Amino acid sequence: MEFFRKISVKIGEEELQNSLQVSNLEEISTNIFNLDIPGDDEVYIGGIWGEFTLRRTRIRGGIRFALLECPNALCWTVTTGITPESDSITIHLTVNRPQRNSEFIEEVEDFLNDHSSCLEKFLSPKQRENIYTSL
Repeated sequence: MEFFRKISVKIGEEELQNSLQVSNLEEISTNIFNLDIPGDDEVYIGGIWGEFTLRRTRIRGGIRFALLECPNALCWTVTTGITPESDSITIHLTVNRPQRNSEFIEEVEDFLNDHSSCLEKFLSPKQRENIYTSL
């Protein structure tokens, strides 16, 4: 199964990749949180589906996040600069099952709604300006 969200924020690929880190999960989602000290690209997290190792990987256009021990092989990408909507951010979440029960689908939808809302705030031009001026 796959799910999508679009965010109307214009940002470059490199800035997006540099902004989305496992060390700042609390800024980009309220549904997942670090349970351990994050490494560069991996951290043990807790969230609505339990506890997993979250791996962050740079990909063309952005970042892929994957829950390594997840029985559904849940992963999602956050990308920008990809046609036909190159001036927005796309979140694309997949699981390795063609069908799931309605409760699971609702949880995924809630996660994506929260994640896209948090990302929209975190990656807004004003917020990015504040981050860079405080460094």
